[in-house]
Amino acid sequence: MLAEQGKRVLLVDCDPQCNMTGLVLEYDHSDEYQFESKIAPMNIRDGLAPAFEARPVLLAPVKTQPVVGCPNLYVLPGHVGLAEYESQLSIAHELSGSLAALQNIPGAARWLIDLTARSINAEFTIVDMSPSLGAINQNIWATSDAFIIPMAPDYFSAMALRSLSRVLPKWYAWSASASQHQSLSDSAYPWPKKTPKYLGSIVQNYRIRARDGKEAAPTKAYQRWFDELTTTKADTLLPELRKAGLLLEDAAYSSSGANLNEFFLEISDFNSLIAIAQGLSKPVFCLTREDIMSSGSVADNQVASAKSFRKKYNDGAKKIVKLSQYVS
Repeated sequence: MLAEQGKRVLLVDCDPQCNMTGLVLEYDHSDEYQFESKIAPMNIRDGLAPAFEARPVLLAPVKTQPVVGCPNLYVLPGHVGLAEYESQLSIAHELSGSLAALQNIPGAARWLIDLTARSINAEFTIVDMSPSLGAINQNIWATSDAFIIPMAPDYFSAMALRSLSRVLPKWYAWSASASQHQSLSDSAYPWPKKTPKYLGSIVQNYRIRARDGKEAAPTKAYQRWFDELTTTKADTLLPELRKAGLLLEDAAYSSSGANLNEFFLEISDFNSLIAIAQGLSKPVFCLTREDIMSSGSVADNQVASAKSFRKKYNDGAKKIVKLSQYVS
C-alpha cells in the first residue's frame, strides 16, 4: 500500500522460513531456489556471507526483485541458510568487543540492508522477522529505526507482549553499550547508534460478526482477548517502552492518527479471500471482481470485503508516512 501511494519500498525477508519471499515472488518451493547466484548476491544470506565467513571482500548490494504488477515495490529475498548464522551472530554480540575477528559481524545486516535500499532509492524498508527472540531478531530490531508488533487475539500474544516488555529494553541497553565499543566503531560495518521507536501494534486473524444492526465487531470469544491485549499493552508494554525511551512523543502519535490507546490496525480473518490472493500473489486489498471467480451475492460480499481491507491498509500506510516524520 505504501508503494501504491507513490513510495519506493524495499521488503526484506529475514525470516529463514522465507514465507514472504514465496508469497510475494510466487516461489512455490517445487523447483530449485531461483534467488541464488555465484556471480552476485541475490538473497539475504549470500549478501551477508562475506562478513560472516570472513571473506576478503566488502559487502555489496543484493540484487533485488521487482514485484510484478506493483511498481515501486522490491524484495530482498530470504534464505533458509540465514538460520545458520544465528549462533555465530550470538557469539559475535557477546565477544566482538574483545575479539577483532568478530568485529565486522554485528553491524553487517543493517549495513547490507542500507546498501541495498540505496541501490534502488528506497524511501521505506520493511523487514519481516521470524517469531523468535534469537540473535538475528535482536540484531535486526536493535539496528532498526522503528518497529510494529503484529499479534493475534489469543493467550500466546498476550504472553508475548509481557515478554517483549522485558526483552526489548534489555536489547536496547545492550545495543547502547555495543555502540560504545571501539572495535565495533572501527569495524568495516560500524554498529549504528539507533533507538528503535514503537509505532504501534496490529491485531489480525480473528472473526467478526454483526449484531443488532451494528457494525461488525470481533465475536465474544475474540473480544475477550482484545480486552486482554489492550490491558496488557497499556499496563505492561507501553510503560516499559516509555521508561526505556522507545516511544515517540505523545503528540507524534495523536497527530498521525495512531493513538497509543488503540491498535495501529485491526485486520479480521480474510476468509476465502486469502486463498484467492495467495493463488495470484496479490494482497487481499488488490483483488478485483475479475480475480474473484464466484458470482452473485457471494462475489458481491467478497468484493465489498476486499474494499474494506483496502481502506484499512490505506489508513495504515498513511499513519506510517506521518509517523516516519518523527523518527530520526
